[in-house]
Amino acid sequence: MITTDSGSYLQLDDGRPAVRFERVYDHPVEKVWSLVTEPAELAHWFPSPNVTIDLTLGGAVTFAGDPHLPDAQSTGRITALAANRLLAFTWAGDELVFELEPLGDHRTRFTLTNVLQARDTAARNAAGWQICLSALDARAERRPDEGPHHGPTVQWEQLYDEYVAAGLPSGAPIPGKDSA
Repeated sequence: MITTDSGSYLQLDDGRPAVRFERVYDHPVEKVWSLVTEPAELAHWFPSPNVTIDLTLGGAVTFAGDPHLPDAQSTGRITALAANRLLAFTWAGDELVFELEPLGDHRTRFTLTNVLQARDTAARNAAGWQICLSALDARAERRPDEGPHHGPTVQWEQLYDEYVAAGLPSGAPIPGKDSA
């Protein structure tokens, strides 16, 4: 696995803020697709450990099990879908876009773009996604990892501080740490 973008802030053509991450995995696109679409795989790295997906355009995506979010369960909708290439869905006001690009027979470029509802969530979300994607990297490489389900950690706080120092917008409440 090669990290080609460890987390950058950008403004999309339509003006919406986003954070983006990119990796290249030594797996065919079908394997990486399963890591980002199968609930049993998502449980290892996605922020909400209990995810169900109706893999159809407009299909429901339900999220549950994150003890640091105020709602025990939430639902999003699939906004874009192309098998083994693209999955986008809404999540708590944001939109998540997973793009996969085959690079030969056994490598895949994976790009995660978190389109933000609020600009000031950039540093917070970037730090969280870096923790989650580290768990995805471990899963892809069959290495053990505790996963992201432990709430704010020293590692997350260090990453958050690094993103703030790098100039990513910040200031949003931190679930599980800031009072609501």
